[in-house]
Amino acid sequence: MAFLWVGLAYFLTAVVAPLIILKLKGGNVAFWTFPTKGWQWSLIAGTLGAIGALGVLLAFGKMASPAYVPVIMSVIFAGAPIVNAIVSTTKEGNWPHVKLPFLLGIALAAVGGYLATKHAPKPPKSPPAPEVSNS
Repeated sequence: MAFLWVGLAYFLTAVVAPLIILKLKGGNVAFWTFPTKGWQWSLIAGTLGAIGALGVLLAFGKMASPAYVPVIMSVIFAGAPIVNAIVSTTKEGNWPHVKLPFLLGIALAAVGGYLATKHAPKPPKSPPAPEVSNS
């Protein structure tokens, strides 16, 4: 059920709102006239994003404890910029122009995601029940 609400939120945010804004600003709302490659890549990326959102919701539903939410979110919010930086740089052929701060940023995002995952706050373990003697 949660995915339906997320889908509705995506639809309102990503479809209805931009159409309203485009219409108010006098822009072209005839999206079928946009360049084919542009809308195809956008559709593919949006579909992959929706699949990712479904995966996150399924992961949340299978968690033993809400304490694991920071783990999942750190993987997503550290991983997505890393993937985006690598794919964009590769796609644009900009690797010859990469400088050390860019690589450090990717490395620090990876280290931050790892540290947040490895050291996520967890509730303390319950102490063992005291032994009851039968004397």
